[in-house]
Amino acid sequence: EVQLVESGGGLVQPGGSLRLSCAASGFTFDDYAMSWVRQAPGKGLEWVSSIYSYISRTYYADSVKGRFTISTDNAKNTVYLQMNSLKSEDTAVYYCAKLTTVGYDYWGQGTQVTVSS
Repeated sequence: EVQLVESGGGLVQPGGSLRLSCAASGFTFDDYAMSWVRQAPGKGLEWVSSIYSYISRTYYADSVKGRFTISTDNAKNTVYLQMNSLKSEDTAVYYCAKLTTVGYDYWGQGTQVTVSS
């Protein structure tokens, strides 16, 4: 059974940092790309970042480029999202998702990130 479990969300002041984690199980982690997707209050899903660890490639939305860093620890089957210089507009529920050639097939339950003073 595939499971994706996010953690690390919370309340942070503008300009602060958080690191999200997503622990994966039930599939060969090294074989798949992973993504972070977020949903702000009252808005739709927004892709944030993806990592193709097997070819060492990372991609970022323009809104987070230069502030967020995606990475993996394949020994721990975990994908991370380091978020720096957080802004109020980064407030959202953040989901990790397993990416296949035809789209996302599994999602985590999400972790809330709130950026507020």
